[in-house]
Amino acid sequence: MIKFIKETTEYLQSKGFENPEIGIILGTGLGQLTEKIEVIEEVSYNHIPNFPTATVEFHKGKLIYGTLSGKKVIVMQGRFHIYEGYSLQDVIYPVRVMEKLGIKTLLVSNASGAINLNFKKGELMLIDDHINLQGSSPLAFKGVEALGERFTDMSAPYNLDINKKFKAIAKEHGIQLHEGVYASVVGPQLETRAEYRMLKIIGADAVGMSTVPEIIVANHLNLRAAAISVLTDECDPDNLKPVDISEIIEMAGKAEPNMITLFTELIKNL
Repeated sequence: MIKFIKETTEYLQSKGFENPEIGIILGTGLGQLTEKIEVIEEVSYNHIPNFPTATVEFHKGKLIYGTLSGKKVIVMQGRFHIYEGYSLQDVIYPVRVMEKLGIKTLLVSNASGAINLNFKKGELMLIDDHINLQGSSPLAFKGVEALGERFTDMSAPYNLDINKKFKAIAKEHGIQLHEGVYASVVGPQLETRAEYRMLKIIGADAVGMSTVPEIIVANHLNLRAAAISVLTDECDPDNLKPVDISEIIEMAGKAEPNMITLFTELIKNL
């Protein structure tokens, strides 16, 4: 893996990806942030050596380098999921590459379902903690200690200072920003009524199919990390209706402007 990371990093450096400060991973239906970036360079995933390729139709599959709020950023427009058939090493590979390019902070967005019924679709949730239900860890492989501490501390996986800034920005701009626990499952099927009840019992406020592997690896690499969920549906097991994926994408798009405000204002203050 070290050899592959070096090859990928050198390729991107040759394309002008120089000294980024912040890495950003955009989730399902959350691509509009790229319109705020002064793009210096962009490369499709399928042109990057050793990079996985996004297979979900609403993920763009581009790595974008540019300036946002006065800072150099790398943005993943489209991420990778276990449910696409990727390994956990594929899913987190871009984070390791972005760290080698120089990022010190990783910001993540995702679309998720609200388990906490005090939260409503179209609102945002700042992730304070998570529950890994994906069945494994991106650090569970031979030789991981060559890339960072094997027994990575996860007592505060989401940077407290960044989360404090996010909450202040939300208050200043009148944005409803809940705070809660995100549970990450494999998918791609959505949850049963019984599974939603279980998630509530174990303390989840929202559920999705991403984010946790990238956050684990960010902590493994000593990056500051933070994540925001766009709540696209309400997961009430007693009143569960069939989910229309197109409606989820539409709801993510409606909520996205508030997320963009949070990200752009935060980056100004980092």
